[in-house]
Amino acid sequence: MSIPKKMDRQTANELRSIMSRINVTHNKLKIDLENDTIEVEDDYSIDDILESVGILTFEQAKELTEEVKKMREEEWN
Repeated sequence: MSIPKKMDRQTANELRSIMSRINVTHNKLKIDLENDTIEVEDDYSIDDILESVGILTFEQAKELTEEVKKMREEEWN
């Protein structure tokens, strides 16, 4: 499990600028310098996808979305 490190504002802004130049505009990234890769989270909302195909009700989709967000936050932390 990784431990998040706090950056200063200038470093964060410089990284945003670099990512913007390579067309990466997501808020959360996982950068693997050993393999020269960047992973980004999907832009699609799970509840939007599942609701659109009629699998879940709005409430069920919202509950599932919250659970996925929680799991992702735990993974990032």
